[in-house]
Order: sequence, then structure tokens, then C-alpha cells
Amino acid sequence: MTIASTTRIGITSPHIFRDGNVDMDLVRRYAARAEALGYASLWTQERMTGDPPILDPITFLSYVAGHTTRVRLGVSVLVVPRHNPLHLAKQLASLDQMSGGRLIVGVGLGGSADDLPMYGMSPGRHVRRFIEHIEIMKALWTGSPVSYTGDFYELDDVTIAPAPAQKPHPPLWFGATAEPAIRRALRLGDGWTGAGNSSRDLFTENLKRVTGWLAEEGRDPVSFPISKRVYLAIDDDEERARRRLEEWFAYFYGNAELPGRVAIWGAPGRVQEQLAAWAEAGVSEFILNPVFDLESHLELLAEVTGLAS
Repeated sequence: MTIASTTRIGITSPHIFRDGNVDMDLVRRYAARAEALGYASLWTQERMTGDPPILDPITFLSYVAGHTTRVRLGVSVLVVPRHNPLHLAKQLASLDQMSGGRLIVGVGLGGSADDLPMYGMSPGRHVRRFIEHIEIMKALWTGSPVSYTGDFYELDDVTIAPAPAQKPHPPLWFGATAEPAIRRALRLGDGWTGAGNSSRDLFTENLKRVTGWLAEEGRDPVSFPISKRVYLAIDDDEERARRRLEEWFAYFYGNAELPGRVAIWGAPGRVQEQLAAWAEAGVSEFILNPVFDLESHLELLAEVTGLAS
């Protein structure tokens, strides 16, 4: 089984530096090679505090934008309630301009609201706060001037300039796992992305429901991307690949058992078959996420997915 030619292949860019030594030579080299190989998109993610050492996503993508010309640039995902919506709208509009309209904005509610007080925000009603953020950013990107009165924010004839290069605005892909969050994504977003730490079974089950939910929301499934972050490892020695994934998941998520539920590994043919099955089920863009031997995986995954053919 091969992956359909219509399925877009994205890959994460090096942005986590476990030893604390930030290697921008690797980032430049990797981004240039990913673009040359024909990857559709390069991705990063947000983790604000604590380990692992991870670069700020907007700053990071601004850097990558300056060293690429064609590949799309995505973050999956920004935990929106931690940010001021006006400031975030300005940053993302600037990044979209600086990249020539290549930005994809993954947004999410976050797994818990408990950390919001250290950002100066109350943890209560964080879903409503999230929705206000989305409404304000869209309004600032598409209207001028903007007046808005919500439960948390109030704007009076506010403008930001320049507006994003993409019209009406950079696509917002909602990270969501639970049914209410997915339905919110289908209502407010421009795409849905499955979290890397969500189980294969849960994602596949939700994927089967999404077509019906899109119809309920009056959305066209053809123009609504469905993406999935996939942690994976290519190695003919499957036991070694599994051990290395477990070690990384223990470090990053504090759970060495997660790979058995969320990752794929093994020989190139086995990895290709599993990706092809997900593409057949409805994934339109993969966010491939190798976690070790990044440059060799960049090449191997181009072969497995047909980019290098």
C-alpha cells in the first residue's frame, strides 16, 4: 500500500535540544534539505516552561522563514489562552508577511487551565476565553477598525497593520481530541489536527465521525484539511526502535508506555503501510515527527512517502 499523491507530507523541524546546546546550523541545514526534498511543511510546537529545552515557536519560525522560500511553516499548537489576543494577532500577521504567506497556525485550548494564573489570567471559563481569542484575532486580521466587547476583552476602534499576507488570514488548524473540541474546530477553524499523544484508535474513531460532523456544520470536507502528528521511527531492528521511542517519550511526556498507543516504528515498508492506511482513512496532511537521528529520518521518510521518487 502506498500513500496517495494528494496527501501532503509535513515534518517537524529540529526545535528541541535535550543537551541545552541550540544547534542553528542543524536547523538551517535541515530546513534547506526538507524544502529541496519537497516536503509540504515544516513544523514546530509550543512548550512555554520547564523541560525540554525548546525554542519559542513564533521566533523559531521567523528564523526558518528567512532560510526557506517555498515550504509552509506551521506550529502545532499554540495554547491560545496563555497569550494576549492583540499581541498574538500582531506577531502572527508579521510572521505571515515575513514568510510570504506560508504560515499555518495550529491553535489549542491546552490540557489544563491550572497554569493560566502565572500568565495573569484566571483559570475559570477558559473555553470562553479561547473563543474570544479566536474571534478577536480573526477580526483584527480582516477588519479595520475593530470594536469588540466580550467577557474578557474589549477593543474600541483598534487596527493592526500590516495585515497577514494570506487572505482572509492564515489558516487556523485546531488541535482537538475530545468530541466537543473537535466540533468547535469544525465550526470555527480552517482545519483539524490530531495531537501526537492521542491514541491511534481514538484518532481513527474520530476521523470516521468528522465527515458527518462537517456536514452538520455546513463545511466542505474537500477544503477542510485533516492533519495528524505522527511520532515514528524507521529501523529494521524493531525492538531497538521501540526502546529508543520509549526512552524519548519517558523524557518528553513522562510516560514510556505511550509509543505502544500513539507511535509507529519498524522497517520502511511497515511504516509506509501504516501511514498509507491513515491517508486512506482521510488524513490529508501528515506532520511526521521523528525524535532521533533527525537528518537520516528526513531522507528515509522522503523515500517512504514517495517524495524522493
